[in-house]
Amino acid sequence: MIKRTRVRNIGISAHIDSGKTTISERILYYTGRIHAIEEVRGGGKGATMDYMPEEKLHGITITSAATTCTWHDTQINLIDTPGHVDFTIEVERALRVLDGAVMVLCAVASVQSQSITVDRQMKRYRVPRIAFINKMDRTGANPFTVVQAIRDKLQLNPLLVQYPIGKENEFQGVIDLVEMIANFYEGEAGENWVKTEIPESLMHEALEAREKMLDALSLFSEPMTEKLLAGEEVENELIWETIGNATKNLELVPVLLGSAFKNKGVQNLLDAVARYLPSPVEREVVKTSDNISLYAEVEAPLVALAFKLTLESFGQLTYTRIYSGTLKPGDIVYNARTKQRVQIGRLLRMHANKREEVKIAVAGDIVALLGVECASGDTFYTGETLISLEAMFVPEPVISLSVVPKKQEDSDKLSKALNRFQKEDPTFRVSVDAETGETLISGMGELHLEIYIERIKREYNAEMYVGKPAVAYRETIGKKATFDYRLKKQSGGPGQYAHVTGWIEPCDEPFVFINRVVGGAIPSTFITACEKGFIEAMQAGKIDGYPVVGAKIVLNGGSYHQVDSNEFAFRMAAKQAFETAFTQADPHLLEPIMHVEVETPNEYVGRVQGDLSSRRGLLLGSQTMQGYSVIQAEVPLFKMFGYSTALRSITSGMATFTMEFASYQSKV
Repeated sequence: MIKRTRVRNIGISAHIDSGKTTISERILYYTGRIHAIEEVRGGGKGATMDYMPEEKLHGITITSAATTCTWHDTQINLIDTPGHVDFTIEVERALRVLDGAVMVLCAVASVQSQSITVDRQMKRYRVPRIAFINKMDRTGANPFTVVQAIRDKLQLNPLLVQYPIGKENEFQGVIDLVEMIANFYEGEAGENWVKTEIPESLMHEALEAREKMLDALSLFSEPMTEKLLAGEEVENELIWETIGNATKNLELVPVLLGSAFKNKGVQNLLDAVARYLPSPVEREVVKTSDNISLYAEVEAPLVALAFKLTLESFGQLTYTRIYSGTLKPGDIVYNARTKQRVQIGRLLRMHANKREEVKIAVAGDIVALLGVECASGDTFYTGETLISLEAMFVPEPVISLSVVPKKQEDSDKLSKALNRFQKEDPTFRVSVDAETGETLISGMGELHLEIYIERIKREYNAEMYVGKPAVAYRETIGKKATFDYRLKKQSGGPGQYAHVTGWIEPCDEPFVFINRVVGGAIPSTFITACEKGFIEAMQAGKIDGYPVVGAKIVLNGGSYHQVDSNEFAFRMAAKQAFETAFTQADPHLLEPIMHVEVETPNEYVGRVQGDLSSRRGLLLGSQTMQGYSVIQAEVPLFKMFGYSTALRSITSGMATFTMEFASYQSKV
């Protein structure tokens, strides 16, 4: 078994089309995991990590894929994640369980909208990262601009540890500023990694860049500071150790350069992963929801997190990160959520959609459990104390579609598909419209739902009618309103009595309940029933039946009856009280506003800005680069339906855009 200090659990994350999957393919090739390189849009078998038919068809990563490979003496457990914001939950749950990450940035486009989202996710889970500036061979590539953008836009502390040899279409390799050697990549797939002396023409720039690097690093190392002040040579081992420590402490982001498509710089990236990113033993101490510290000790009681599920023909596949202890087939563990005993069947190590059986998994491993019934986010443990790991952040869906089976035999197929996908993907929701009886599917965007509709048709052979997209509006209140509601029913037998008083008022949180009842006016056993009633009332507002958010409810009094009062009566009274007060509290609709980023040739900037303005868009600014511009705006989601077709029309198909949820705002 490989030492825990030589294991790296990493993810590759970035804005869409930055080259994540291309980098993953090179990593698998150079580590000997695969023997031929396939491209994302190469016309061959397709990239190893993009194995779903929809991924090959659309040329994008849809679901995160896991694999394991070995670089020299380091085992790398790698997860390739999607770049499209519609599939952000895949990035979220991958980063929840990883120890380190590679953040890929385009050398031309620099920091883009999804780069900012990924950075926010990495900060949420305190994941150390390396930045890899890809596409150095493209026209307009400028790594120094990207480094400044990392500092300005992401508020990080980037450290350039390489210097480019050539630029744009003349990019040949990189100079390692630690070892002060030039790296070239020869052979058909860049497999011949050649290290030579630095070209004389670049020596001056390389020395200047190294001096800047050492000066920045001296802030994190007293021994290095002393050597620099004394004019002594700084050993490579001290530089590597200083970069590694600062990276693991989230104080520094090492920046590397390359062109994955042209097979340049990926081997150096693998070296950096092994040198600078933490092992399971070195990562920050993981805390449970009860603030218990977990360490990656093989002999400790088991604690593991189920972070992703896929339902397949032979049973449920549960992707699991083991934080402490050891797991073997046949072991009996406990599920912290259900409090039930679970027997472990087969353990699998994944390689995209292929799998190999393993007989043991230990702290720091990421494996898949076959046939275990659980939910995403469940904690497994074996100790005497119930231990539960904190759940991951799940964003709310913003768009809905109605789906109706075409024939009766399609109904069961559709039901099975929706149940499966809802269990696998926490951002995919299924509900029934109370008024029309239609089945509604909700998700993070048009592409998100489009992919699931394609999968239902392909995997379940179910035909359906699909309605037009509908926006997931919310309802809220604008001012304070009081309530004084008395439920009193007498029907000959036992009656129903409950009386509640208080007020509702706007707040920044989705829902806040405050109990200010004193003197036993309402027994404490009924207070919880009141809270449940208020929550039920907020499920559907009185304007158009959308969920209510942004309401603080204060319960400050009421009365009860010794015989006729019960939990049901107080739940109903609270529900009616809220609905009465809601109509008096300036109720209004909130609509989802999307952050839109359009990349367009300069000659179409005016048209694009005019079109966004016509969609009630608020233009936030634009950035002009060589030959094209990036326009940023905030636009109501309702106005963005069909935007891809319109954008292609006004820019002759030459512009692209990304869109992600920004906030809810009052509907105009």
